[in-house]
Amino acid sequence: MAQDSINIVSNCFSRWWERLCLRCHQPDPAPTWEPAWWRRAFPFPLFSTYRQTAQQICIILIFLLIWGTLYAEVGAPVGLNGELFSMSLLVICSWLAGWAWLKLTTLPALIGMLLTGILFQNLGWVHMTSTYVKLNQDLRKISLVIILTRAGLGLDAGVLRKYYAAVLQLGLVPWLVECLAIGITTHYLLNLPWIWVVVPCLFRLRDSGYGVSKGIPTMILAAAAIDDSISVAIFSIILNTMFSTGSLTYNIIKGPLSIVAGIAFGSLFGALTSFMPERGDSYVVPLRFLVLFLSGLFALFVSNMIGWSGAGPLAVVSSGFVAAYLWSKQGWPVNKNPVSNVFRILWIFFEPILFAFTGAQVTISSLDPLVLKMGALCLIACLFIRLIATFAVSFGCGLNNKEKHFIGLTWTAKATVQAALGPAALDLVHAGQSAGLPNDVEEMHAKALLTISVLSVVICAPLGAVLIALTGPRLLSRSEDEGPSNSPAPVGLQNIGVTED
Repeated sequence: MAQDSINIVSNCFSRWWERLCLRCHQPDPAPTWEPAWWRRAFPFPLFSTYRQTAQQICIILIFLLIWGTLYAEVGAPVGLNGELFSMSLLVICSWLAGWAWLKLTTLPALIGMLLTGILFQNLGWVHMTSTYVKLNQDLRKISLVIILTRAGLGLDAGVLRKYYAAVLQLGLVPWLVECLAIGITTHYLLNLPWIWVVVPCLFRLRDSGYGVSKGIPTMILAAAAIDDSISVAIFSIILNTMFSTGSLTYNIIKGPLSIVAGIAFGSLFGALTSFMPERGDSYVVPLRFLVLFLSGLFALFVSNMIGWSGAGPLAVVSSGFVAAYLWSKQGWPVNKNPVSNVFRILWIFFEPILFAFTGAQVTISSLDPLVLKMGALCLIACLFIRLIATFAVSFGCGLNNKEKHFIGLTWTAKATVQAALGPAALDLVHAGQSAGLPNDVEEMHAKALLTISVLSVVICAPLGAVLIALTGPRLLSRSEDEGPSNSPAPVGLQNIGVTED
């Protein structure tokens, strides 16, 4: 009898453990090669398949090669207590933590990465001197180029033409309302001066057919891309104006001019990629990727250098949009072309760098509890205000009430842009620049902005993911004709947790 009970318990535990393993280690979607001894040494699902394990080892190896190259360039001392070693360990651990977080909770991996950065910083496992602070800033700019290029490549000109009024309504009006709301609430609740008040789950629903018949996911994604690009451009313009020593008149004129210049420069390079290289060139994919990526880096870094920082982000988005439009005329689908896939792979490496380093700037002991409390209150209040504004402006878009509520809920998801821009003001203050206030006061305001950015990721990313996943099937009607998408993520990306943001 006792043996039977032991067997029952053992079987229950085995089934539970197998289900847990299957959450982390899915079978390969396509036929795969593996050594004959692999399954005997590493049985599935207790271990990953050979393909998945090889992918993960390759990613870790590339991380090590990147940081080894940086060591050779910077010439920093290496050792178990070395600065470079701790940063390398942080990035690798954050990627592994993000992968485990995604598999076990199905929430965005970036949350696990951010929390890993906070953990390392507050346990004293990572410390960055001035040399690596500058490197951190440059890596965040590269991450921003990847984010905005992917946003541009995902903009479908056909969708924009068909839903241009709805995209502008949903992308700009709620954004403006939320900007005003966050500005007012942070001014009065956090005592920030007025000059200091600056401010992805949908692909799964689209692939499942929810809302496809009305184009709701693509409409929202187009509006979100416009929202992000405008946010980054306006943020850059205001931040540059705050810390600029030029005349006020020049700074006011420079804002609109930088927008025009950014769009023109980006459109030029985007168009260039449609006929140079020639479309039949065997190296067309890497050459098009390099032109887009390097022109985006050039635009972002040079615009910051000359003080026209608003031009860079718009140039990056414009180049991606124009390129994707012209490539679609040549037979490449928007956002599912080979160049988009290269940017997806590149994001695998820069996502943990961005979120881990952002988290590593947060020291819990130095946080003001009042800033945390009031910052969270500001975020939640403004999300609610944006939800109401989205519902109010969505009339005339051909949507029913359920679909209007769903679109409002999708705007709760925030992460990548906040992480890329959140530390920017603090970087400028630490570099000795000033907006006209005492240095200690400006540092306090900059830390408050960073805290709110981190709070927005920690609160809004999981909240948005859960709301989209739970309400999408309930609020959107499923198109039987569309059904699940027959175009899965490219082989090689499916097993390593690559998701759209």
